[in-house]
Parts: sequence; C-alpha cells; structure tokens
Amino acid sequence: MHDELRTALAGLLDGLPPKQAAQAVERLIANYRGRTPTDAPVLRDRGDVAAYAAYRMPATFEAVRAALAAFAARVPDWSPATHVDVGGGTGAATWATAATWDGPRSTVLDWAQPALDLGRELAAGILPDVTWRRQALGDGLVLPDDTDLVTVSYVLGELRPEDRRAVVSAAAGARAVVLIEPGTPEGYLRIREAREQLVAAGLRIVAPCPHSAACPIVPGEDWCHFSARVSRSSLHRQVKGGSLAYEDEKFSYVAATRLPAGPAAARVVRKPQIRKGQVLLDLCTADDALRRETVTKRHGAAYREARDAAWGDAWPH
Repeated sequence: MHDELRTALAGLLDGLPPKQAAQAVERLIANYRGRTPTDAPVLRDRGDVAAYAAYRMPATFEAVRAALAAFAARVPDWSPATHVDVGGGTGAATWATAATWDGPRSTVLDWAQPALDLGRELAAGILPDVTWRRQALGDGLVLPDDTDLVTVSYVLGELRPEDRRAVVSAAAGARAVVLIEPGTPEGYLRIREAREQLVAAGLRIVAPCPHSAACPIVPGEDWCHFSARVSRSSLHRQVKGGSLAYEDEKFSYVAATRLPAGPAAARVVRKPQIRKGQVLLDLCTADDALRRETVTKRHGAAYREARDAAWGDAWPH
C-alpha cells in the first residue's frame, strides 16, 4: 500500500513547476496548521492540494499506520467493516486503514472540496470502496450509528476548541477511535484533552497508554509522542534541504474502544538506550506510571527482547 501511494503521489506534480510546488508547500506549512477556520480552507486549488499532498501524505500515512498498528495489536481478532476519516482531506488515514485491515468501507469527510477531489483521484482503482463527502467539522457533525472505526488525523489543531470537542464527541459514538496529532507539546495537549473526553464517554484506552486513568505526565515538563520513519521525496529535499533519504515524523496519538480489549502491560515511551550489557527502557505502566527499567543480560530472554525493542512498542514484562 505504501508503494502504491508513492506511485500515485509521484504523478501529482507533473506539469507543476518545481519552484511553484516548493513555494506552495512553504506557504501552506507557514499558514495552514492551527489557523484555519472550518469555513475557510487554505487549500485554494488543485495546485495547492497537489503540492501539499505530495509533501505531507507520506508522513501522515506512516504516523497513522503506526498508531493503527498499535491499536490493531490490542484487538487482533477484529477488523472494521466501516470506517470514517474525519477531516481526512486527501485520504492519508484511509490509505493507512486499508494497509492495516482488508476490506473496510471508508468515508472521508472534509470541508475542502479540492482536497476531496484529489483524494478521489489518487485512490481511483486502488481503494475502490471509499466515499468522499464534503462536510463541515464541528457542532452538528453526526456519524452513522454502525461506524466501527473513526480516525481523526492532524485535524484537531485546525479546529476551534468548541469544534474540536464536537468532533471528538461525534467520534466517541464509534466502536473504536484513533486520534493522531503532531508530536509537539501542543499536539500532545490536544490528544490529552481528547483522551479525557473519550474516557468520559465510556471508551477504554488501549494504546499507547497502558491504562485509562489520568495521564501521569506533568504538562509543561514533558509530552508523550512517538516517531515514524518516512522516506523523503525530491520535494521534501527541495523544501527542507539536506541529503538524508528519510526523516522521522513525530506524532502523538490515542486509541480507544468499546470492544472487549485491554491495553499492553507497559509502553516504551522513549528511544531505548543500549549500553554494554544492559538496555535502559523508559516505560509508561499501569501501576508505576512513568519509570525507567534496566534490563541486563541476566534477564535472559527479556534482555534479548529489550535489545530489539523500539520506541512505541508494547513491553510485556
């Protein structure tokens, strides 16, 4: 699915001068996130949408796929039949959902018609069972009663606080909800607020948190976020400079459900530190909140697991 998305994106910028594409991306990065009322899309036309999609969709796809994988690991015998991608734009989260489960019927809701049109174009012949619908996001948003999965990715920061709460409230009616935001202190705070709202609505948190109790992080001192590796396109290199073939997309997320599922015993919340004969794991746990565990060679199999553990993994010990 990743390769199919990259192939579809590669054709987007044909005929669009590279300088124009880079300028569009730079303008959108500067002005888009966090300042767009839902009735005034900044994505003005196909050129804007094409440039922004080519630049951002791979990173959004990888972040959402990582969050969905963490959720899917907690419900291994379940797959969604119906999926609604709220504020889905060109559909990166829908591509990630299709890469995680077979056969969900997806509906992408967004207020920007140019984004929906381009998303439909990208998905044509690859994601056949997707409906693209223009929809204001906020008060009055109603999702079908039979919705299995709702994704809301990189959207909450674009909404007014009251619209943000309305979107999360609507999403909370589904069997499962996965919310993703940028891995910044501000993005984490939006996820934290939405997490509390989902718990109040009766859902159980199953990822990344090992519990549904209050988050133990003190706001302003730290924030919970994770990382997904993204291959860099020529447009990425043109806009950002540098020569690396990849970059790491930082994201915050929460997955909650009404299904009979439980969270992992603990979650690795920082990149493991591998030392001679030992691995230092920073963990969030159900009992001890945040703690550091030192796993040494004398722990045998657990030590081997710790050496292979990655930031964001569940930790069973």
